[in-house]
Amino acid sequence: MFTLIIIIITVAVSLLCFSRQEVSAALQFSAYEVWHRRQWYRMLSYGLVHGGWGHLLFNMITLYCFGRIVEQYFSAAFGSSGPILYVVLYVTALVVSTIGDLIKFRNDPSYCAVGASGAVSAILFAAILFEPKMGIYIYLIPVPVPAYIFAPIYLIYCIVMARKNVDNIGHSAHFWGALYGLLFPLLLRPDIFTHFLNQLQH
Repeated sequence: MFTLIIIIITVAVSLLCFSRQEVSAALQFSAYEVWHRRQWYRMLSYGLVHGGWGHLLFNMITLYCFGRIVEQYFSAAFGSSGPILYVVLYVTALVVSTIGDLIKFRNDPSYCAVGASGAVSAILFAAILFEPKMGIYIYLIPVPVPAYIFAPIYLIYCIVMARKNVDNIGHSAHFWGALYGLLFPLLLRPDIFTHFLNQLQH
């Protein structure tokens, strides 16, 4: 349920920003504005803004596919607190995934970023923690790749591309969001790691 709520809110705000550039500019992540003008809200609001239809659809489809898995496991692991903790994971992942870029680009007024990719990466990797053998499709590969194989490939790719800095994608945010998605459930219930190992063995 909360996955759908997040998607609806994100799509609604993103559509508004497509036609209202001033709204997009006010909500996007700007390390300079956050650091020097204390506009802390940008560390959350940027996740509601996307760079285009492709960016929005990719993030929301990914969130829909894996968010429902995480919601179910959170409810099983944390009972009535599960849905709230799921939302906490998503929202805090927005913040955590930007910290590296905040420090790196704090004195660069031209740097900005949009998109829920960091938080979506957190949800994806939380799902991998619970179902490490599920299949995940990668571009140009016609068969699903086991999640436990996909995960390290994804992390290495993020590191390499972040260092190259040759495109306009927030690879650093993807990396930190993914790691946070693994750590958040484990910090709350370390025994989830036992579940992860058991899943790999069966």
